[in-house]
Amino acid sequence: MVVQTNHQYLGLYCVCQGRCAEDLYKGIQSSDSGVRCDSLKLLADVSTDITFAQEFISRDGHSLLVKIVEDAHESVFSLAFMELMDHGIVSWENLSSVFIKKVLNFVNAKVLDTSIQQVSLAILESMVLSSSSLFNEVKQEITLERLISHLQVTNQQLQTKAMALLMAMLLAGGEADRQVRGGEVFNIIHSSSSVGDEMAHYLYVLQTVRLNHLEARMRTPLDSYNQEQRDMLHGLRQAAFEMESESGLSNERRRSLCAKEFKKLGFSNNSNPGLDLSRCPPGLLALDTMAYFASRYPDAYSRFVLENSSREDKHECPFARSSIQLTLILCEILRIGEPPSETGSDYHPIFFAQDRLLEELFCICIQLLNKTWKEMRATQEDFDKVMQVVREQITRTLSSKPTSLELFKNKVNALNYSEILKLRQTERLHQEETLSPPVLELKERLKPELLELIRQQRLNRLCHGTLFRKISSRRRQDKLWYCRLSPNHKVLHYGDVEEQTETPSIEALQEKIPVADIKNVVTGKDCPHMKENKGKQTKVLDLAFSITYDVEEYSLNFIASSRTDFCLWTDGLSVLLGKEMSSESMHSELEILLSMEIKLRLLDLENVPIPDTAPPIPKPPSNFNFCYDFSQAEQ
Repeated sequence: MVVQTNHQYLGLYCVCQGRCAEDLYKGIQSSDSGVRCDSLKLLADVSTDITFAQEFISRDGHSLLVKIVEDAHESVFSLAFMELMDHGIVSWENLSSVFIKKVLNFVNAKVLDTSIQQVSLAILESMVLSSSSLFNEVKQEITLERLISHLQVTNQQLQTKAMALLMAMLLAGGEADRQVRGGEVFNIIHSSSSVGDEMAHYLYVLQTVRLNHLEARMRTPLDSYNQEQRDMLHGLRQAAFEMESESGLSNERRRSLCAKEFKKLGFSNNSNPGLDLSRCPPGLLALDTMAYFASRYPDAYSRFVLENSSREDKHECPFARSSIQLTLILCEILRIGEPPSETGSDYHPIFFAQDRLLEELFCICIQLLNKTWKEMRATQEDFDKVMQVVREQITRTLSSKPTSLELFKNKVNALNYSEILKLRQTERLHQEETLSPPVLELKERLKPELLELIRQQRLNRLCHGTLFRKISSRRRQDKLWYCRLSPNHKVLHYGDVEEQTETPSIEALQEKIPVADIKNVVTGKDCPHMKENKGKQTKVLDLAFSITYDVEEYSLNFIASSRTDFCLWTDGLSVLLGKEMSSESMHSELEILLSMEIKLRLLDLENVPIPDTAPPIPKPPSNFNFCYDFSQAEQ
């Protein structure tokens, strides 16, 4: 939240901040521990102001805070120190080795106030991201085991800070620094009822970074001159068939035998099977998955190959061809090779349950493919259809977020071909029903009423208010502020609040903006606070929005805690300004409400076909003398 100061008061404002900085500097140097403690707490509150920070640092206040940490065991320093450093006035590389050692000791200490460890972890994260030399220094002192121990606590805030530092070290380091086992962070998903947005993003990034280790193999074709790769390829043949001694065979006879067995394995180019693995992706990754299946589950592998090699040619499920295509499908579903998104949070809990997700998924899914092939009574011409069904089985099962391979295996096998057909039929009928002309016309008539319902919900949500966090250039901070709309929808009230504060009353929020003064609502990169911190706030770009008011120089800036809050507030502000709501949340809710209303309206017409056009209006009668004549009845 930033409210730009009016230019005519800027000079007086700077003088006041200078005096405040001078007073706090003296208070921190006081021999009275009570005065010093109060000064440090106040410093943490006012350091968010850039003008104050400049004045305080110009008086060497930053060095004073560093000195306090080096000489004593102050815990309050951290909040003020982070606020000052986030302005970018002082470089992280200027910190002394004594100070860094002290912060490292706070993190490595087994028994310490968690609030101190949280801020210490945040300091180390900023150091790692700022320079390679500081990264190397932190890396030497902070062990992976110590960070993992912070992930295994019940305090979610400490978990999040430790995960942030771990991600910073993984992204800053090379391949050798990225060997984090998925099982080591598995308990994060189960330690609490819900995973916060920030932690979900870090889990998504960790998943993406580790899966992308496979990208090099995925984009490398098989080299026919590479002996190791040739041995892996022939190992598949040797594991599937009983090998007779080939030493007494002529070269031509040996080649003929190999070609015959590679054909049984399902290679298209049986005389030169390496050509099947020249397509990238999946490249060598397909060879890796096949070799893993053959070595890890030799009985299942032999059963697959021998079962299909004994069928008629047109009904056999080609192992090699199916494996190559299945590996490609898994790479696409898991998005291997795609860089992590700045706002992504879609992770698979199953990934953190073990360490070779792709290979283990392949072993389950290749057996699923063989089962589906038989259920469909497929032939070679049906290969693409079978692969589409298998892709759908995998995608639907992963969308349910299974937490273990066993759970995934049970769910994906229960989703057989007949179940897929039922789901497709249900979805198709629903689509046909909702796309018929009479239903579309009914939808258009219902829309205004439902849109008004959504508008009222948005305004009610603004009246209730929302808690926002102040965002620095590097991370989320613990500073909070609250904003809510007055019941008469004429004034926005806002102000700073403390952690765990219940919904504050309007009287408790000291600042306000008349709705009539609001000129516009901007989002994303058009926000003033995103322009000021260009390149530093990409992770929250999709959650940023600003209100401009009075003149364009004045703005109230927001960072929503979730995409839901972002949509609620941008829609609500649009309603206040008389504009159309445009968020994806509004469109989704409108579709849900329309679907529910349509189903309720059509309940009495179940199994009754709805014509595409209205029945024709009959011709008028030849005369209208069809009223009953009561006068004749009385006679």
